[in-house]
Amino acid sequence: MFAYFSNPQNVLHLSSNVLGAGLALLLAGIYGAYLYAGHLPIVALVSMHAMTIIGPTLIKIGYVMRLLAQHWLGTHSVKVVV
Repeated sequence: MFAYFSNPQNVLHLSSNVLGAGLALLLAGIYGAYLYAGHLPIVALVSMHAMTIIGPTLIKIGYVMRLLAQHWLGTHSVKVVV
């Protein structure tokens, strides 16, 4: 497992998947918790509200993974303002 995370290309690919999953969870949670006009069972409603918390968390984790992978690959661009 450590060999998988030691390759920056693998981490970059995984970060894209985590970002996509986080966005999907966030959008589904927002729709189900706040925009859906029908009646939902309480378990589904609680799950939708939890998705609005878990989604942004995955987005943040995926973003940090992407930054680390780009740093390891040397593809990050830093602009110095003088």
